[in-house]
Amino acid sequence: MNVSAAIYGCAGPRMGAEEAAFFRDVRPWGFILFARNIESPDQVRALVSALRGTVGREDAPVLIDQEGGRVQRFGPPHWRKYPAARTLARLSGGRVVQREAVRLGARLMADDLFSLGVNVDCAPVLDVPQPGAHDIIGDRAYGETPEAVAVLGRAAAEGLLAGGVLPVIKHIPGHGRATSDSHLDLPVVEASIEALRATDFPPFQALSDMPLAMTAHVLYQALDSRRPATTSRRVIEGVFRGELGFTGLIMSDDLSMQALEGDMTL
Repeated sequence: MNVSAAIYGCAGPRMGAEEAAFFRDVRPWGFILFARNIESPDQVRALVSALRGTVGREDAPVLIDQEGGRVQRFGPPHWRKYPAARTLARLSGGRVVQREAVRLGARLMADDLFSLGVNVDCAPVLDVPQPGAHDIIGDRAYGETPEAVAVLGRAAAEGLLAGGVLPVIKHIPGHGRATSDSHLDLPVVEASIEALRATDFPPFQALSDMPLAMTAHVLYQALDSRRPATTSRRVIEGVFRGELGFTGLIMSDDLSMQALEGDMTL
């Protein structure tokens, strides 16, 4: 069975005939849901089932961005509203309390997702925000130090896994220094390799045993002065696979973001 290395979404809460024909033809590896695809629990279940039916795989990955805070596709009135990562990371009571709150929140998210047939969550965020960086990461981060992000990020990943949902660590090798929003422009990071190794890389090294990772649409001048991480063989093979030791599946962030040039021709 031929499966293309692609993840697709559809335009609305119900799959159209042309979309279904396209999916049957290209046989994507998986699908992703956005807010435009969500109305109610029963509607989501029906859409997920229909998407999987086009490729004939009941276990085909169906992804969602469900982090909590400002990035959660499922929310009231049908689903719980979850706090941002920063809110949980600043709970009083110390690291043990924070870790358990993060783990429990992720476990509850997994319960929401699993009941709908969604089996992959594009979380946790392992980026470490730096002073002066764009707020695109901001309160989505689990702390301001690599140690805090690694500990709480692992708690989130383990909570998802305990609920039968695969986590996607992002945005490898670190989006916390970006001074622009990669949805709108290509961020260029001028930090030295020593600075990246000290702050940005450690959370991804600590969670290199996770099954899935998502790339950052960021150009790191110290790693590859010409190509952003997503399209750089030097970064993917030398840093992701080599230095960070990540052996799982690497997926790109959304290809429709303005950080990347070119068209969507396959």
